[in-house]
Amino acid sequence: MRLVVVSAGLSVPSSTRLLADRLAAATVRESAARVEVVELRDLAVEIAHNFTNGFPGRALGSALDAVTAADGLIVVTPVFSASYSGLFKSFFDVLDKDALAGKPVLIAATGGSSRHSLVTEHALRPLFAYLRAVVVPTAVYAASEDWGAEGLAERIDRAAGELAALMTGLAAATAGTATAGVGAAPVPRAPVPTGTAPTGTAPAGTAPTGTVPVRAVPARSASGGGFEVVPFEQQLAALRP
Repeated sequence: MRLVVVSAGLSVPSSTRLLADRLAAATVRESAARVEVVELRDLAVEIAHNFTNGFPGRALGSALDAVTAADGLIVVTPVFSASYSGLFKSFFDVLDKDALAGKPVLIAATGGSSRHSLVTEHALRPLFAYLRAVVVPTAVYAASEDWGAEGLAERIDRAAGELAALMTGLAAATAGTATAGVGAAPVPRAPVPTGTAPTGTAPAGTAPTGTVPVRAVPARSASGGGFEVVPFEQQLAALRP
């Protein structure tokens, strides 16, 4: 499985990238997924150009392809003005509108104060719900005072476990669908009998009182032309064992 991490941190080192790495490591312990990291800081210029000319540069194109092909996503943004950063939103604005449909996503954010802890619920979760992603129940917010404190590690493990379970379940379902029916014998079809409708039967598509309706089926007559009308009860009889 392929896990892609989108980090919108701007500084080096970045608490946003640190949280992204911890979430990725916890998810890998549960799913053994291969991890690829997309640093939006390195794509800022190409994202801006994409808005003006409509075409992604080479690095941005590779990042968009990676996100589209991922089996699961971890997205982490710093908080700016009580919401996700403009760079973070811009990246998902240039992503194809159907790229995240049905894809498991773990949302997370970092900030300087715990007062912004609900940013994951009032900003991030609605965004990815609009993109039709499957957002895991547990979101992770890390304020400055959370690093090294109790509770953060537990939230990371819980969210990572939920993401890994979704990724594993969807991958198994996809594999099962792809292999269903391989090597199985074809199911024989019951022959449709041909013949002439009983005397007095109404034309195809009508049913006189007290008679069983009949319908036309595309069975060629012995002479090779036209269609024959087969009573519906005869067709049912042919399907019975």
